[in-house]
Amino acid sequence: MCFVQFDPWNPEFVAHPYAAYRELRDQRPVSFFEPTGQWLIARHEDVNALLRDRRLGRSYLHVAGHEEFGREAEPDFQEPFWRVVRAGMLDVEPPVHTHLRRQVSKAFTPRMVESLRPRIAAMAAELARGLAERGGGDLIAEVAEPLPVTVIAEMLGVPETDRPLLRPWSADICGMYELNPTLEAQHTAVRAAKEFADYLRELSRLRRENPGDDLISALTRVELTEDELIGTCVLLLNAGHEATVNVTGNGWWSLFRNPGELARLRADRSLLPAAIEELMRYDTPLQMFERWVLEDIEVGGVRIPRGVEVALLFGSANRDPEAFAEPDRLDVGRADNPHISFGAGIHFCLGAPLARVELAESFGALLDLDLELVEEPTWKPGYVIRGLESLQVSV
Repeated sequence: MCFVQFDPWNPEFVAHPYAAYRELRDQRPVSFFEPTGQWLIARHEDVNALLRDRRLGRSYLHVAGHEEFGREAEPDFQEPFWRVVRAGMLDVEPPVHTHLRRQVSKAFTPRMVESLRPRIAAMAAELARGLAERGGGDLIAEVAEPLPVTVIAEMLGVPETDRPLLRPWSADICGMYELNPTLEAQHTAVRAAKEFADYLRELSRLRRENPGDDLISALTRVELTEDELIGTCVLLLNAGHEATVNVTGNGWWSLFRNPGELARLRADRSLLPAAIEELMRYDTPLQMFERWVLEDIEVGGVRIPRGVEVALLFGSANRDPEAFAEPDRLDVGRADNPHISFGAGIHFCLGAPLARVELAESFGALLDLDLELVEEPTWKPGYVIRGLESLQVSV
């Protein structure tokens, strides 16, 4: 069943948002959503343009204080959370963003990412083998989650005994990014951010004294403050992990619902790079990306004033027929695929090359198995970061 009303707190909408997106694109491509006080932007052309428009920003604090911008300051209890988040590059703008991205790029290089491929391939093969030996199980818990967490942990230099801490911290921190998070979710995110920051602060100090060949050691050698190093590591875990898990789960669910395309991919592995891009487009893991309007703008003939937020609907943009032929059809060989799942502009995902390597090795290893769906999955309650609770399969 498909619901045509945009309602990000409705489980039925979270499970089936695409009819609502179609209605928005066709009838209200730029519309005000009262419950969150945001302008919803539904068309690919507009979303793509606004991601690159410097009249918008992930933050407004580089141009105005809260009061001057007509906003209330965050409550005091959130300070540990925002201290961590705003020390990373996601929620800041130039010149701070420019400095951070330049410094992190010195350590987190394409060459470094590519050097990880053999280890990632071995991990993916081991996880797939374990799933096969057990005759199946939860593909998300047993493959999709362990792979990126282990990769990030090894890359950062987190000791193996501490790695079980990372996934809960990441999930709890990301709860703050949902629309109108509950007070409980806010406190949980603050606690997780503080615990993770304290852990990384100690680990980074150890690496300064006894550097290794890990990313934290490399980051201690570039021009970052301790807070910036911590904010960067938190961002790498959250952005790099949550999205990869959900592309894997959402992607396999899409393939199971399109058995012809799954068979096509199994028969022709040269399609795998295109298939990964298509799976990111078809059921986008990050459904919405928010930006503050720093100057009055006009979108689709609608004036949007300074001081409000726009909600860029990635899931809708990636199904726009103006940008994609037959957008509601999964095509693992799609050649022309300008999806925006990694964003665009200065905030384009720095970890995109790593995500692509992880996904290629994960899907490649799992395609060697004769996976079958055991039961229809359910979706997690979150809308902004959208993924499945579990995906039960047999081998």
